[in-house]
This record gives sequence, structure tokens and C-alpha cells, in this order.
Amino acid sequence: MGAFSIFERSSSSSSSSKVLLNQSTFWQNKLLQQKKFLVPVQQRRVHSRKAGAAGVRRGINNPVAALSEDLVKGAASSAVPGAAEKPVKFKVRAVLTVRKNIKEDFKETLVNQFDALTEKIGRNVVLELVGTEVDPRTKGPKKSREAVLKDWSKKSNVKAERVHYTAEFLVDSNFGTPGAITVANKHQKEFFLETITIEGFACGPVHFQCNSWVQSTKDHPGKRIFFANQPYLPSETPAGLRALREKELKDIRGTGKGVRKLSDRIYDYDVYNDLGNPDRGSEFVRPSLGGEQRPYPRRCRTGRLPTDTESRIEKPLPIYVPRDEQFEESKQDAFSAGRLQGVLHNLIPLLKASISARNQDFSGFADIDSLYSEGLLLNLGLKDGLLKKLPLPNVVSKIQESSQGLLKYNSPKILSRDKFAWLRDDEFARQALAGAFPPVSNLDPKIYGPQESALKEEHIIGQLDGMSVQQALEENKLYVLDFHDIYLPFLDRINALDGRKSYATRTIFFLNSLGTLKPIAIELSLPPSGPSPRSKRVLTPAADATSNWLWQLAKAHVCSNDAGVHQLVNHWLRTHACMEPFILAAHRQLSAMHPIYKLLDPHMRYTLEINALARQNLINADGVIESCFTPGRYCMEMSAAAYKNWRFDKEGLPADLIRRGMAVPDPTQPHGLKLLIEDYPYAADGLLIWSAIEDWVRTYVNHYYPNSSQICDDKELQSWYAESINTGHADLRHESWWPTLSNGDDLVSILTTIIWLASAQHAALNFGQYPYGGYVPNRPPLMRRLVPDENDPEYTSFLAGPHKYFLLALPSVLQATKYMAVVDTLSTHSPDEEYLGERQQPWIWSGDGEITEAFFEFSAEIGRIEKEIEKRNSDPSRRNRCGAGVLPYELLVPSSEPGVTCKGVPNSVSI
Repeated sequence: MGAFSIFERSSSSSSSSKVLLNQSTFWQNKLLQQKKFLVPVQQRRVHSRKAGAAGVRRGINNPVAALSEDLVKGAASSAVPGAAEKPVKFKVRAVLTVRKNIKEDFKETLVNQFDALTEKIGRNVVLELVGTEVDPRTKGPKKSREAVLKDWSKKSNVKAERVHYTAEFLVDSNFGTPGAITVANKHQKEFFLETITIEGFACGPVHFQCNSWVQSTKDHPGKRIFFANQPYLPSETPAGLRALREKELKDIRGTGKGVRKLSDRIYDYDVYNDLGNPDRGSEFVRPSLGGEQRPYPRRCRTGRLPTDTESRIEKPLPIYVPRDEQFEESKQDAFSAGRLQGVLHNLIPLLKASISARNQDFSGFADIDSLYSEGLLLNLGLKDGLLKKLPLPNVVSKIQESSQGLLKYNSPKILSRDKFAWLRDDEFARQALAGAFPPVSNLDPKIYGPQESALKEEHIIGQLDGMSVQQALEENKLYVLDFHDIYLPFLDRINALDGRKSYATRTIFFLNSLGTLKPIAIELSLPPSGPSPRSKRVLTPAADATSNWLWQLAKAHVCSNDAGVHQLVNHWLRTHACMEPFILAAHRQLSAMHPIYKLLDPHMRYTLEINALARQNLINADGVIESCFTPGRYCMEMSAAAYKNWRFDKEGLPADLIRRGMAVPDPTQPHGLKLLIEDYPYAADGLLIWSAIEDWVRTYVNHYYPNSSQICDDKELQSWYAESINTGHADLRHESWWPTLSNGDDLVSILTTIIWLASAQHAALNFGQYPYGGYVPNRPPLMRRLVPDENDPEYTSFLAGPHKYFLLALPSVLQATKYMAVVDTLSTHSPDEEYLGERQQPWIWSGDGEITEAFFEFSAEIGRIEKEIEKRNSDPSRRNRCGAGVLPYELLVPSSEPGVTCKGVPNSVSI
């Protein structure tokens, strides 16, 4: 019956094909006379043609299950002439694509062999097709007979990345359209099911995009449910699929009780009560984040019972995230092979004792340079004798085998064009491009002193190219980088830590006639301690040798402030932590067949896993972030303090630029705003990407929601958004600024913001960390000394050796290399990265042909944007991205090769 859906596309002229084609045409005409035949062919085939054409353009071939001549003859012989009113049994075939791990340990090999053997006694993979229609006899959905996956044992030793298996179903001719398939895995081991393609129905191939681990029934009794790729709003769900849609969501939500197993697929919420480890000692106690006392977004619940006050899971034990959120093999390999694992987990602890007996500080800039030319161990004078004692991973051992020495770091991009660019004021300003004058604090003056800044007109009047301060303000020439209020409440505690010294800084910039910024004053603030004149101090650009070194130290403190806020607030909080609730709610409230779930799916990939690993290794007590950044053990408390001022309605790029005073609303401009600094690379490139995302989302939303009532009546959509706010961001749920969700414009704005944050915003914040921060003097993550003044005892030593004082103020060798290892790993693209405009199985992710076409149009627009950015980076009139020693701005170039490239916009927060 179904053979014509294949042969209609075939150009074969062989005799057997002609026979099959004639037979299929006969049966098409014969069976279409029946009252309950599948679906009108022409009505449905347009979608598969469009999707197929799109796949061809991308050079991709769809997996097709060929029907044999015997199968068609069998279908023909099973029909009784003159009995058209009775359903006829037909066979249809499924092709399942299973992705296998390339590497298997001995235990996995044994289990695979055992599964191959037990196949013969019925412990196999059992499938069942579920139709979209209700069976009038059973009152449940129409179902095929169960089918067994073929050739599992024969293909058990196949080493290919993807292995294709087949199964044959027996269905009635009045079955209708398949809408779901159930899978029962009776093997011992889970397997990763990538796709299923069903051939043999008149509607053409039916695709299932699964991309999920199917657990053994011994661990998870019951059947897995997968829905076909045709999207449905809840109200449009075919009758045969309604119960399955509800059941799948109920299973994913869980009960909120019990400890999660690593094989579970349950999504739930919890507070950040797993950052400390009181069992190790009082110095590892950290406050819980989330709740009235310290508001914070919620994270994925593990269900792990607390030890004392924390729910801590220490490495190397794995931390729970739902099974499908865990890294795939290539991603895991890339992550594990990074310096983050190899250095921090193996090398650094063993070197601590050896390094502590030596000089831990850089004695000169040549020591820093040697990290890129010689490596860490040769820099420290540690030779082969020590290396042989270290249980280093293979990747590190291979580095050691080279003559250049172990842990030789790649030269950061900031050094590639001008080794001394970091010293220049214009480069300092270019990297800070981020106002009113004078700035005013919003902190309580009773606790933190006067709200007025120490910055006065006399500090800047001579540096405004002949303008008055008022004139410069009116012409939008003055800008401020203000870290005062976020640091000041923590400074007493930070500066009491061993080897940590910080200010709360403000920096004033002037926009010159060339369109570039120059720093003209830096305010360094300390907590008020009586009438001390040191509580607020202003430095201006150098007039002599001494003031030059003081100015360089002040800039280093600004960069250290910036590095901390960048990592803890703009990066971790705004793109990692604040996105997690929207992802959890999407899985819990949106069915896999919901069109909005399908839209968001690629933008949620790996985020829960990377956030869980961050809780375990990076933001935890004594973790990498605390070790490497100035706030130390108060890092996450600072992040929580910033969350109080977080606003989802200001996270979209246009709203953010206007909020920060970098743009003003202007409906005559292409993006509805006007940039006050025309050559602002992040904003200029970002607006191109923002608009492309917004256009794509608007096309998508308008397609599924032609009128506002459909949005209001969509119970899954409304539940997703409500839960994201009321549970995921529970501590801010009563804020009046949350956008409503009552029409298409609301939904477009919300979805565009989420996709922007997960893709371009995260990329701009993340993938430049090593290229710019890998050279520690350029952006020191912590400072160990304050800027001296004439009344300080150390002022004499500063005058005698200012460069040595500067180096002693920077991180130590151990701190610097640990930080370099971290940002190197965080700045690395993995081989399986998916970039904006790409999707897994792009030809079948949606069964809606119009939407598939629209996605490829979006993909083409992203390609055009990439070319435009390349053009801008070679334009000499754009001085913030082109010029002698100036790095091009490539952080928003959409595509990238693997590695540290300083470009590439992945779909999701995946590192």
C-alpha cells in the first residue's frame, strides 16, 4: 500500500521498479475508496517535500526505509476482493538510528555482548505505533501490533558512530496517521535513540526526532513515548495522543520527592544549598542562595539529602542532571581533556607544596611571557624528576613530551597584534565600552557614607577637548564604568582576606572626535572609616613617571572589579543561573510536540549540565571562582546581591542598551533606537543578530498563533511562563516589571530575549575570556595590593621598584595559571557545538514545511550577518575594531571552528 510514497520520488527505470510502481498505483486507487483510509496524499505531501528540499540544500540525506517487493506483494495478497469495508492488514517499516559511543570500557563491552545473547530469548527492544485517531472499539488510541527491533545481536560489534536498525509493524488500513511510538528496552543497558523514520504510509515518511536515552525496563519499568515531528498546540492535539501527551509531562515532572538517579528524566527545582561543605570544616560553610534572605534563581533539584545544612556532591562523584541533559561523548571528551580537568584536578594540588617553597610571584614580565614560550613547570624550575611522580592525564603527558615544557599556554589574542596594547589607555577604554556625571550611589548613606562621588569637574575639565562638563554631558560625550555599589558593601570582608585587596571603582570616559573612548579619571573608594581621606581617592592620567605607575595600578583595580562583575553577574548570573528556571519549566510544562518547545529546544542544550558542573567545581566553596577572583568566599553572595536588581524586561539587547544609557529610543532607526557611540561593536553587531532572532521568532509565533486568544488559551504555554516566574524566580515573582503574556507581541519579546541570552549574549561574554584575560596583566582577576600613597610605609619600596610592586599586586604564579587554565577551558568550542542558525537533524525537526523553510531563511540571514561583521572589521573608519594593534571584534561572528577562537555564537549556554 505504502510503496507509492517511495517510488513516486524514484527515477529508477528497472523492470522491478515498474512492477512495484504499477502495483502501488493499483493499491492506492483501490484503498482510497475505503471510508477510513490514512490521509489524503496531496494534502500532506507538501510538507515532506519542503523539508526534503531543505535537507538537500544542506547536503543531507534523509534515512529511508525501502520496502521490498515481497512486502508489497504480501500486502496485496492479504486483501480480499469485494471486501473493501473491512480493514486490510499491512506492513510498514521503521528505521531507527542509534548513536553509539566510540569508546567503550570492558564492562560496557561485556554488557553489550550479554544483550546480544539475550536477544535470542526475547529480551529485546519492543516498539508499538500509536495513531492520532481513537479506536472506536477500545476507546483508546489506535495501535499497531508490537514489533521487535531486528539485527541487534548481528550489529553488536559494529563500531560506527551511528547504527541503523529496522522493525516491521502490522497495521490496519484504517489506522490513520501515526502520531507516537512507544519503545520498551528489555536489554541490560541504555541506548541513545537519535531518530525513527516510518515508511509505508500514504502521507509519506513519518519522522520522529528522539535524541534521548532509552533506559532498560529493569531500571525504569514502562515504555518510553516519542511523538512524531508534527507540532500541535494543546487544543489541537489529536484525540489519540491527548492522554499520552499528559502522561509524558506528568512523568517528566516527577513527584518532587526522593533522591534522583543518574538515569532519571525528572526536572524539578531547588535552592542553591549545595555550594558549601560543612563536613570539611567551618571555613567551607556557605550560605544558601534562594529565599527571602538571599534571593536567587532556582536550580535543578537532585534530591540529595543534606549533610548538616548542605546538599553537597563532591567530585569525582557525578552530580545529577536529567539523563538527556548530560554531555554527549564528544563534548565530554573535549571538556575532560581541557586544562580545567588536567591541571586543576591533577597537577595543581601536587605542585602546591613544591611551589610554596619557591618564589610564588612573577619577578618580571618575562616570567609571564615564559608561560606562553616555555610553560608553567619550566617557568618554576621544576624538572623531569617531579613530572614522573605526577599521575597526569594523557593529554597533559603529551604536552610534557614536547620540548617546550608542560602547560605551555597559547598566546592570548590580546598579544597577537601589539604585545603592549594592554598598557594603552585607549585599549583599556575599548575593552570597557560598556551616564550621568557626577555618579551617585544608591547605597544607604548611614552605613556606607555620603552618596556623592569624589569625582569633581576639576578632575576632568582639562581633558574634554575644550568642552565644558555641561557641554560634554549634553552631547553625550561622558560615560562611566561604575562598580561602586556592588563592591562597597563587601570591601571590609574582602580586604580582610589573606592576599586580597580591592576598591569599589568608578571610571569616567570621554568620547573623542574619532569615536573612541579615553579614560580621564578613576575613583577608588574604600569603606568609610571615620574622617580618613583614603576612603575616596581620584586618580587622573599620568603626568610623570610616578603618576604613570599609580595610574596603571588604578586601571588594574578597575579591570579586577570588571573581571569579578563580568564573571559573577553578567556571565554566571544573567546567562547561566537566570536561564535555568526557564529551561526547567519548559521541560515540565511544554510537551515535546508543542511548537514553542520545538523552537526553544536547541537553545536549552547542555545548560543544566554545565550549571551543575559549575556548582560542583567552579562556584562552590574553595572552588575555582573563589580561588581566582578578588571577592574570594564572598563571590556568590555578591552575585546574589546583584540578582535583586535583575530585571527580565531589561535583558533584551535594545532595552539593555537604553537602560545603560548607551542608546536612546528612536523609532526612525532600523532597530528602534540610536546608538550614542556609533562605533560600539558589541551593540552594532548584536543588533543585527537580535533583529534576525526577532524576525524568526515573529514568523514562528504568527504561524501558530494567528490571534491573541490562542495564546491566552494555551494552557501549556501559560503554565510554562507562570512556573518560570512563580517557582523558578520565586523570590522576584511579585515584581511588577514582569512582562505579561497575553498576545503575540508579548510572546515574541519573551522568546527573543531568552534566545538572545542563551546564544549571542552568552557568546559575547564567554568566548573572549582567554583571548583577553589569558594575559593576566591585561585583566587581572584579583589584586593583592592597594594603590600606595605618600603616607604608606610601602610607598618607598614602590618608588624604588614600581614594576616589581605592580607584579606583586597581580595574582601569584599559582593563582594566575589556575585562572588561565579555567578561562582557557571556558573559552573553548567543542567539536559538537551547534551554532546559531543550525539544528540537529535540520530536515526533520519539524513536520511543518512552512516553518522548515522559514528556519532555513533565518539560517541564511545569520550567514549574511557574518559577512557584514567581517566587512565591518576591515573598515578603517571603525577605530574600535580596526587599526594598528587593534583586535577585530569577532565575538558575535556566528560560526567558528573548535577550540579557542574568540568567535562563534552557539545556540545555547553550553560551556
